[in-house]
Amino acid sequence: MTIKAVFFDIDGTLLNDRKNVQKTTQQAIQSLKKQGIMVGLATSRGPAFVQPFLENLGLDFAVTYNGQYILTRDKILYQNQLPKSLIYKIIRYASDVKKEVSLGTASGLSGSRIIDMGTSPFGQLISSIVPKKMVRTVESSFKHLIRRIKPQSFNNLVTIMRKPIYQIVMVASAEETKEITEKFPHIKITRSSPYSIDMISVGQSKVKGIERLGQMFGFDLSEVMAFGDSDNDLEMLSGVGVGVAMGNSDVAVKEGAHFITASNNNDGISQALAHYGLIHLDVEKSFKSRDENFNKVKDFHRVMDGDTVETPRGYTLAAAGHRAGFKVEEIVEFLFAASQGDKNTFTQALMDLHSAIDQAAIKVQSTEHAESPMVGQVDALVDLLYFTYGSFVLMGVDPQPIFETVHEANMGKLFPDGKAHYNPVTHKILKPDYWQERYAPEAAIKKELDKQLQKSLQRVKK
Repeated sequence: MTIKAVFFDIDGTLLNDRKNVQKTTQQAIQSLKKQGIMVGLATSRGPAFVQPFLENLGLDFAVTYNGQYILTRDKILYQNQLPKSLIYKIIRYASDVKKEVSLGTASGLSGSRIIDMGTSPFGQLISSIVPKKMVRTVESSFKHLIRRIKPQSFNNLVTIMRKPIYQIVMVASAEETKEITEKFPHIKITRSSPYSIDMISVGQSKVKGIERLGQMFGFDLSEVMAFGDSDNDLEMLSGVGVGVAMGNSDVAVKEGAHFITASNNNDGISQALAHYGLIHLDVEKSFKSRDENFNKVKDFHRVMDGDTVETPRGYTLAAAGHRAGFKVEEIVEFLFAASQGDKNTFTQALMDLHSAIDQAAIKVQSTEHAESPMVGQVDALVDLLYFTYGSFVLMGVDPQPIFETVHEANMGKLFPDGKAHYNPVTHKILKPDYWQERYAPEAAIKKELDKQLQKSLQRVKK
């Protein structure tokens, strides 16, 4: 599939535990931008919080407050305010049961000092290191300490709610969520923290916000890759083309994702993007080509073989025979497709191919070759590349987006044990049993060819 847009959750995903964007992530974002891939945020945070990220990282847009507020660097694209009557009922309930509440305005969360502390960099750091079994104890002790200093003011919340409110955050444990959901059936509840719930309009979500952006900027959900780590990312990760769970995610989030990468502290974003061929990971002592397709195939071999060749060397005859065999298989498939499945014409095409091989062998053996074996091998392979590009030129097909599709399909050949499996004779990489269902590229290739054909017809009309 072709990826046109990439979205990141912020806490636990874009940010590491020190609340910094890793250098590899910054480089990855710039690489995506250079390729024309749009990059955005999808977060429970508010628009004021994300604005510095949009500016500093050059991001295209952000879905904030779990889909309630969408913006670019200089424009508000969508807003969905919560009804005042519903806000009042919730803050009345919170006051009665002594639960801390903050109201999400365009400028940020306001109301609860506990929530302010919890969403601060310090609070997020503490949250990341507290064992899950101690969450309720820490939450209870912290609330008790703050309330001893100054209880939350109901009147203050009523004053704040005069502004447009897009999200309500309430301190509540996972066990209390069911009771609150039953109390307020006309509001959607999700979690981005073990200590609190996010309350938004029914029908809203991060993935719904991404879908809205797709309608505005011309991409489908199937053309989106998204990264996340929390419960409120589940719907997004399962609803886009490629959902990536960070290594620090809970089990449920990992199970709902298409791919699990390393943690937010260990270059998880850049590793996943490289795995899907969207960026190239620079490895120490590894050379990088100006040909990005070469770099993607190199990433493929690094993943499958565990290493790559960094010093030029020629093939042995046995290895060259295996590589030639791979190419012959594709040539035979090419002829079969051209014969449109007719057995007689396909058989004749194979006979012509055998004749062409015989003629080529006579020509090669009757010609003097002064170059070294490695020069001869490289010359022949580059000619193959040139002929292949020429074939696409004569078909009127742009191979680049289709190459991306095939590359992603090939990257899916890792087995469940995380390793590549090989044919013991040819060393050709084998396909897992589920590969055809999950990764086979033919449908995506057809979709891209249809798109190119439609563009061609539009050009003819003009």
